[in-house]
Amino acid sequence: MNDPQNRSSNDFFWPSYVDLMTSLFVVMLVLFVYSFKLFKDREHDLKTANGELKAKAEELEQITKIRNSLKRLEGRYFKYDPALERHELLVPVQFKSGRDEIQDAYKPALLQAGRTLRSVLKTIKTEQPVRYLVIVEGMAARYAGNDARNRAEEQLTYQLSYRRALNLLNFWKQNGLDFSQDSGVELIIGGSGFFGTGRYRGAKEGQNKRFLIQVIPKIGRITSR
Repeated sequence: MNDPQNRSSNDFFWPSYVDLMTSLFVVMLVLFVYSFKLFKDREHDLKTANGELKAKAEELEQITKIRNSLKRLEGRYFKYDPALERHELLVPVQFKSGRDEIQDAYKPALLQAGRTLRSVLKTIKTEQPVRYLVIVEGMAARYAGNDARNRAEEQLTYQLSYRRALNLLNFWKQNGLDFSQDSGVELIIGGSGFFGTGRYRGAKEGQNKRFLIQVIPKIGRITSR
């Protein structure tokens, strides 16, 4: 004959056991769903990061190809400065002190330099759209030593060096060399006055009355002007 007390214990145990197993199952299910979500989020993050790295690698590859193509600029009219990562105009343009007019003796070489620059930029082929930022920077030479005019004329030399760059741009335009017609080129002019990187120092200070030309490739979607 069954003991009523044991039967009562069994009747209590199995429902409790089922409830416990159900609770554990629910907990495991919640943990599984949560872990799966974390996995999917991580997978998405990794795919995004991988896509970004791939895009950057492709962009770097394009920049490398462009830089190699820009080596064609090097020669009679331009040289590449690896320290400053820019092309420098080799035409030995010298302005009269305080003047912005380009002397006739330099004009043929400056025109040919502009034509060379435009031709090289037009012939570079890339898989992605590229826009070239061409910066023409006018410069000015300081007075020797601690001449007080270096401070007194500091602001004026910004204007002077800018006008020198502007005169080069206008000279090119007057001779049919208009970079604004090229959708892939944006030409900017500026003047650094007594300042700017890559200046001549000491006894060569006078040679700073010149131009610098920088070519910066910008890879990406090109919008119409």
